Order: sequence, then structure tokens, then C-alpha cells
Amino acid sequence: MLCVCAVSSEFLVSHPLLTAPIGPALLRLAGPTTGVMVLQMLVAVADIYFVGRLGTDALAGMALVFPFMALMVNNANGGIGGGVAAALARALGAGRHDDANALVFHALILGAAFGLGFTILAWAAAPAFYRLLGGSGPALTQALAFSDVWYCGAIAVWLAAFIAALLRGSGNAAASARITVIASLVYVPLAGALTLGTGDWPGWGMVGLAIASIATSIAAALLLAQAVWRGGLGFMPTLRGVRLQRRLFADILHVGIISVLGTLIASVAAMVMTGLVGQFGATALAGYGVGVRLEFMLAPLAFGIGTGLTTLVGVAAGADDWKRAMRATWIGGLVAFGFIGAIGWTVALLPETWSRLFTSDPPVIATSVSYITHVAPFFCLFGLGLTLHFASQGAGRMVVPFLASVARLVVATVGGWLAIVWGMEIAGVFVAIAIGIIVYGVLIAGTLLLSPWRSTVPPERSSP
Repeated sequence: MLCVCAVSSEFLVSHPLLTAPIGPALLRLAGPTTGVMVLQMLVAVADIYFVGRLGTDALAGMALVFPFMALMVNNANGGIGGGVAAALARALGAGRHDDANALVFHALILGAAFGLGFTILAWAAAPAFYRLLGGSGPALTQALAFSDVWYCGAIAVWLAAFIAALLRGSGNAAASARITVIASLVYVPLAGALTLGTGDWPGWGMVGLAIASIATSIAAALLLAQAVWRGGLGFMPTLRGVRLQRRLFADILHVGIISVLGTLIASVAAMVMTGLVGQFGATALAGYGVGVRLEFMLAPLAFGIGTGLTTLVGVAAGADDWKRAMRATWIGGLVAFGFIGAIGWTVALLPETWSRLFTSDPPVIATSVSYITHVAPFFCLFGLGLTLHFASQGAGRMVVPFLASVARLVVATVGGWLAIVWGMEIAGVFVAIAIGIIVYGVLIAGTLLLSPWRSTVPPERSSP
């Protein structure tokens, strides 16, 4: 087993994740992160409640901010954050201790740079972006009140995400999950007090919500950093003697940037499909929103399983043990296929029951039922594809997941557009969405099945 050691000490040859049984190891890595994702969903519900108490303008303002904010958070955690976790896992698996130590410093620099970049971008471009989405009047004022303050803390958000990714990449998912849980439990009452006030104090409204988020992000980043510098990565990192190296930045970014592009494509796909459904009217949009909410709820489960695979596969890839990397990938992928598929199939058998949780309007329910019955049976392939996407981060092989995301967008968009042109009912658009999911899952899994990952390191020549 690896011990917590100083940087100058010898690094043991074998990482414990190279010999641990894959199933229990995946559970230990994925379980804490999956639990955190479920908790974050509940925190999001609390946010909606607090903002809803401020009125319709505040709700509209948050709706304007959310796409840009979600894009940043997703990229910090699962996009480039995934690149951070994968790079560290590969270094540890290969026994490259100096690189593992240096990656900590490189990740911190990248986190600060991306955070500062998003702060500047938000201050410069967010008002125009919100207006492009239709924001105006009091709704735009509320959006800017939150946005201008929240993006002041973008550096803290990125640093917290990257340090948590370092812990996950080392195999210590429990530490990052524990700190995130503490931060979430502190955030909810703090956000409620600062947003809505207490006693005779009316609170700061949207500004208070932003301040609560910044405060807990800073606290989380400090606690995560403390965990790292107390040996949470399996070694005591030091910045002394570390030089900036282009290859280490590239090790993070060649995975992270492609993941970011995949996230952007997913966002574009969501907007395009919303626009196509909108051609059938507001009732159709409402029903689609109820149905597609299930996909949004299942994605964090795939994220939790997938981040565990990023570490397991990354360690195996670093050690050039591609047989173990493939075995871990298929075990995790099939777990996601079965788990997420079981939820999708259950809801597909009881679509009206699910729909009535959110609405009692018969036309909205009818549209939601149509979406669920056409699409939910294939969420198993969505879960499989997304989980294999994260495994590919660990392997450093991101081309196929990226192409699969593009294929899903093209198939769903072209198919949905043709359904409208040919005068089909909204069910035709939902069939196109389902086919897009099938293409996504089959393309990633099928390519991996036909062409498994193999070492790119040429075998050593035998001495004559």
C-alpha cells in the first residue's frame, strides 16, 4: 500500500488501485461523489425556493444567469476538472512522483487563471448575453445583481473544483465529498438568512445569495487545500523546486479542453431541442420540460460513477495496465447501464405517475408522457455513454466521446427538424431525440468494444 510520504522519499512501485478488486474500489471512489451529487440537487431545490420567495422577477433573473453559471461549474468539475483528476491518476499509476507533485501546482495555476478569465468575461459579456436570452427590465436588474457579485468568487469556485479533482484523482474521493457536504450544509441556512433576512432585517436578496455562495466556496477551497497539504493525496506536496512545464499543462488540458467542447455541444443540443419543441407551443415546452427533467436528474448519477472510473482507469493507464483499465471501464459502464436504465425503464412504465409529480394540466401531462415513453427506455445508453466518457478521461482518449457527442447533436437536430418539416406530431421530435441517445451510447461503447485501448508505448527490444 502507498504511505503518506515526503516528496523526497521513494515512491512505492505499485499503487493500491492497481491491485484492489475493481468492484469494491469503484464503489469506494464513486459512492461519495454520487452522494454529493444527490445532495447538490437538494441544494439546488433550496436555491429555487429562496429565489422564488423574492418574486417572479428574481426567478426570471436566475433563469437568465443559470445557463452561463452552470456551464462554468460543469467545466470546472467535470470538464477541465476531469483532466486534472485524470492527469494525477496517470502520474500516480506510473509512479511519476515528481510529476504528481508538480501537477498540484499546475492545477492551482490553471484554476486561478480560468477563474479570473470567467470573472472578466462575465463582467464584460454577461449583460449582453442576458439580453440575448430576452432579459430586460427588473428581471435583467436581478440577474446582474446576482451575477456581478457571484463572479467575483469565480476563482474560489475553480480552485475548489480543481483541488477536489486532485483528491479524486489520488483515490481519496471521500475527503473531497466530506468537505463538500459540510459546505453544502452550511450554505443552505446561510443563503436563506442572507437572501431573505432574519427578524426585522430584510436581507440582501439576490446579492445575499451570491455572497453566501462565494463564502462557502472560499471556505471549501481552504478546507480542501488543507486536506491536500496534510497528505490527502498520499504524499505531502511541496512547491519548492517545482518548475512550470508545458507538458504537464498539456497533460491536463488535452483531456480537459475536449471535455469542455463536449459540454458545450451538450448545451447547444439542449437549446436546439428546446427550440424545436417550442415550435409546438408553450404547452409542449412545459411537457418537454417535465419529461427531460428525468435526464437532468440521472446525469449526476452517471457523473458520480464516471469520476470513479476516471481515477481507476487513469491509474491503470499510467501503469500501462490496459487490460485492467478496460475491465474497470466495462464494469463501471455496465453498472451505469443497469442502474440508470432501471430508473428509466421504471419511469417509462409509469410515465403519467412521474408527470403528475410536477403538473396536473392534462395537455402538459400528455406531452410529458409522450417524451418519457419514447426516450426514457434508452436512458440506459445515455448512462453507459456518459460513464464511458469519464473513463476515457482517465485513459486520455477523448476523440471518440467527442465525436459521439457531435453525432448525437446532428442526429437529434436533423431528425427533429425533418419531423417538423414533414408535418409529424411532436412524437416525431421525441423519436429523433431517442435515436440521438442510441447513436451516442452505441458509438462510444461499440468503438471501445471493437477497438479496445492499447498501450502506445513501443515494447522494449530484447538484448541480443
